[in-house]
Amino acid sequence: MRNWTTSGGNRILQVLTGRTNVFLLRNGKADILVDTGPGFMWGTLQKRLGLLQITKIDLLILTHSHFDHAANAAKIREKYNARVVIHKSETCYLTSGDNILPTGTNPFAKFLVRTFKNKFRTIALYQPCKYDYTVDEIFDLSDFGFNAYVMHTPGHTEGSVSVITDNEIALVGDTMFGVFPRTVFPPFASDPYQLLRSWKKLLETDCRLFIPSHGSANKRALVEKDLLRQINKNSDKSKS
Repeated sequence: MRNWTTSGGNRILQVLTGRTNVFLLRNGKADILVDTGPGFMWGTLQKRLGLLQITKIDLLILTHSHFDHAANAAKIREKYNARVVIHKSETCYLTSGDNILPTGTNPFAKFLVRTFKNKFRTIALYQPCKYDYTVDEIFDLSDFGFNAYVMHTPGHTEGSVSVITDNEIALVGDTMFGVFPRTVFPPFASDPYQLLRSWKKLLETDCRLFIPSHGSANKRALVEKDLLRQINKNSDKSKS
């Protein structure tokens, strides 16, 4: 189980890997879960939380409402008495168990969306979940004993958010990927230009590590380099 510790003593544990990474933020007094993974990984998620002797989760933060991040939210809320946080623009998806249809950012991803969009709408439905708090731009986590906050980082979806801990480590959901060599750009994004603006927001923090929901952690230097590359790439497109 991979884990990171900030200078403030907050621990981030990667409790689930595979289809989607799920993280647990701990400070010795409260436990915050970030995302839930897809429905078929519910059994594994319970086992991992059991190994950590977790019987209560103080807060469940959803980086966005896609099924591979939110499908187990209702079960987490019920079993662990968790209060649920989601961006205000995506409450309707969470409470209906519906999904925002992803938009491809490269030819292959666009082909997948065109080919499987109707099937996606069917297989991606999940158990609806109530929410307790909504995020606008910033949601402070100090009431839970953390020097941390949830920040709106749209682009992958309109309501995507990231969790900034001790201004050192950011859990970025699908705002970045850690799968492809030399790039953190995700294969799906509703608004690529808005996504790059969110990268700028994240780089305005002092975070040294950006940990995505898919793949491995990205160092700051890689994000800075890829931001410049993507800006130049999109600038060239606009001129052509």
